[in-house]
Amino acid sequence: MALVSKQNIVKQIKSPLNYIGGKAKILDQILPFFPKEINNFIDLFAGGCNVGINVTANKIYFNDNLIFLIEMYKTFQKNDLDITLKHIENRIKQFELSLTNEEGYKKIRELYNKKKNPIDLFVLIAFSFNHQIRFNNSHGFNNPFGRERSSFNSNMKQNLERFIIRLKEINADFTNVSFENFDFSFLTSTDFVYCDPPYLISTGTYNDGKRGFKGWTEKEEKDLLKMLDNLDKQNIKFALSNVLEHKGKSNDILKSWVVSNPNYKINFLDFNYSNSSYQTLVRDKNASIEVLITNYESQNSKRKSKS
Repeated sequence: MALVSKQNIVKQIKSPLNYIGGKAKILDQILPFFPKEINNFIDLFAGGCNVGINVTANKIYFNDNLIFLIEMYKTFQKNDLDITLKHIENRIKQFELSLTNEEGYKKIRELYNKKKNPIDLFVLIAFSFNHQIRFNNSHGFNNPFGRERSSFNSNMKQNLERFIIRLKEINADFTNVSFENFDFSFLTSTDFVYCDPPYLISTGTYNDGKRGFKGWTEKEEKDLLKMLDNLDKQNIKFALSNVLEHKGKSNDILKSWVVSNPNYKINFLDFNYSNSSYQTLVRDKNASIEVLITNYESQNSKRKSKS
């Protein structure tokens, strides 16, 4: 099978979800570091799918441990776009959803928690606080109403339409497993794994283990890094998004891992640090040093090192 070439972005597709930690704003920094030719692309922590939906590959696997999110994407992929939009519009009318109708929001939230209709989840997200996704430990959606702030506005509708159209164009599969249970056995040296896990040294509803999501602790961090080492031994390329420092905190586990693997490359995503080395990290206590760690040197890395 011929490999699909080039990670050219003519116009980025933006996720219809306001997913915490989403990479929409730095896609133009991340994608140039990806291999130019990819057979199978694994978006291991897909979240809002901002990265995977914009990658060029023969096949794309979107994985996330939140089953309700994956079921929503699978429904987007399966249903006609018109059917999905009609369902959303009908729910908005049925429950009189608006910027101020909190009771209507609570009623559709109650309905979703009983029936778990995947498209109803999207309707809830559209009218929830900051368009965020939050579940309790009983897997009930519990994000509060986004009064005077959240609605299914024209931008969100446009992003949804473009996202679904793109989703139907690509060869995509969806899986719902925790990262350590993903089956990598079919991958070869022509495949690529991208990881955007919860960040150990930042705090959010996605990594505290109290919002229906699996928590992220030092154990998960170490297990992921060990998994990446195993991929490297099999000559499978990977890229890991993370932060080395964040608001005075340092991810020493990550730093030690990179030091112990000299063939791994740290690519700084913040413009100010793009030509920095590991030894010349800034010491600004309020800095958030975002990086893309790869087990290969991309053409983009080589260009930066020469400049």
